[in-house]
Amino acid sequence: HMLLLNMDMRLFGHVLYPQESFFQNIDTLQKHGLNMADLKKLKSVGICIVKGIQMTIRRALCNIKGLSEAKVDKIKEAAGKMLTKGFLTAFEYSAKRKQLFRVNTGSIEFDKLLGGGMESMVITEAFGEFRTDKTQLSHTVVITAQLPGEDGYTGGKVIFIDTENTFRPDRLKDIADRFNVDHDAVLDNVLYARVSTSGEHQMELLDFVAAKFHEEGGIFKLLIIDSIMALFRVDFSGRGELAERQQKLYNVAVFVTNRMTADPGAGMSFQADPKKPIGGHILAHGSTTRISLKKGRGELRIGKIFDSPDMPENEATFTPGELLMPKSERPSWIHHWAAFFKS
Repeated sequence: HMLLLNMDMRLFGHVLYPQESFFQNIDTLQKHGLNMADLKKLKSVGICIVKGIQMTIRRALCNIKGLSEAKVDKIKEAAGKMLTKGFLTAFEYSAKRKQLFRVNTGSIEFDKLLGGGMESMVITEAFGEFRTDKTQLSHTVVITAQLPGEDGYTGGKVIFIDTENTFRPDRLKDIADRFNVDHDAVLDNVLYARVSTSGEHQMELLDFVAAKFHEEGGIFKLLIIDSIMALFRVDFSGRGELAERQQKLYNVAVFVTNRMTADPGAGMSFQADPKKPIGGHILAHGSTTRISLKKGRGELRIGKIFDSPDMPENEATFTPGELLMPKSERPSWIHHWAAFFKS
């Protein structure tokens, strides 16, 4: 499960520690005796800030080509001198969490299910069978993540990693029309990548994501992977590590889609649904909030909280990408979005 662990650690952590130490570039470690060649080796695997060293286990650092155990010990020691030990009071931790934000899903009912939307510093996973609108939901949050919202949320850019050739710019334009925002503006705020079947290319791409979040801190608000298991089904054994680590170092939301597969043990039990999300415990460990999507009547879809540390097991009926209410009854912040993009 190394990919999920890696992703979780890299994306979210700066919110929970002092800003001044968290975003220190690893180049600053030269003053503690580290040479530039070794620092470049760290950057080659997406470790760009000092905190990233502390949040990477020693064994993983030793696996980096050219870094011996002695060098890793020296790197760890130097990083430790520049960072706090990580302890906060509960009051301080509570204050840090106030920096988190939520990305609206485009559905009032679905937002309620999630406690207000997809939370930053969290990997939200939506899984379901074919034609349960997982990809439609992915396209919708591409738009909503860019729009200013409640509680001071300013909106920002999005990275969309496409593993199954499902991304369609024209679909984004249709959704943008629902929110009355400019096509060119929303498309220009999306970085898109179609992933090849090469595990090496996949990791290079995710390392680029880490570097991009570091270079433009605070600009990107959402990372989407549609779908997560297709990304590493081919030849990479460490599914999800980078995704899981990314959101720990940068205050972004991560949304991943996943498929369902038959559960071979279901016939031996009284399970109501004989299918389960692909990835089993590996993906479950990395995802903070897991949502199952099922077909309802007509175009309706049913979303149910499958696992979450904050939200109770509840469900909502919705139509992804629509607001489920007349324009005149939409919350004031929706009208503010349109005004923002026209300004």
